Amino acid sequence: MQLDKIRSVIVEDETAAREALKNYIKKYCPQVEIIGEAQNIKEAVPLLHEVKPQLVFLDVEMPFGNAFDVLEACQDLQFETIFVTAFSEYSLKALNTSAAYYLLKPISIEELIVAVAKVQQQLLKNEFFDRNKVILENFKEKQPEKQQVILPTLEGFEVVMAEDIVRLQGNGNFTDVYLKNGQKKMICRFLKHFSEILSFPFLRVHKSHIINSRFIKSYQKGNGGFVTLVDGSEIDVSPSYKEEFIRMFKY
Repeated sequence: MQLDKIRSVIVEDETAAREALKNYIKKYCPQVEIIGEAQNIKEAVPLLHEVKPQLVFLDVEMPFGNAFDVLEACQDLQFETIFVTAFSEYSLKALNTSAAYYLLKPISIEELIVAVAKVQQQLLKNEFFDRNKVILENFKEKQPEKQQVILPTLEGFEVVMAEDIVRLQGNGNFTDVYLKNGQKKMICRFLKHFSEILSFPFLRVHKSHIINSRFIKSYQKGNGGFVTLVDGSEIDVSPSYKEEFIRMFKY
């Protein structure tokens, strides 16, 4: 299937940053057509409703509001989003949990090319998934276990609640995710990815295992010891993770 140029809008409050991004896109992403620009939320919301882009390059922090305010005001629209952000731990966790596309400032040309290619593939599939809705809900939800997690699979992706994940186990280039309903999902991400995006009650207890501490049934002492989860699985606690594990429970 052929895809016409990706109709795109840039929302960025800094003129120099906006011009730099526009030049990068023109030079390195010829499949993208910039059809509009805005420098704050007051300009962005009416512009997006007017031109209805397929893709928005969206600065996270702007005057009069942030990227999540833009998503809130544009829930009636369908578009892919590439976030542009300076480092912010909380917003990055929300974006990572939601499998969002984002670029860190200063923008890397290589990362820009990769992000645009991913969006292009998504548009070529012609199967719209409202990723923006998940991103917005995750940003609003302050309790990590109540957030949604997008799990990329070989067939596509699945959305699950973090609180429904019992444990995760590294499996080479993949991660096996075990859910409380007994299902196992093979996810196209390294275990390290999940150790970076999942906060407590998730605990890394071994180089190959992350567990949801809400599902711990018991702990057996030993060199590192092992935990038994409510699904009956026994997971070794590595000696290198034991001290932190014990501290979390004030054992």
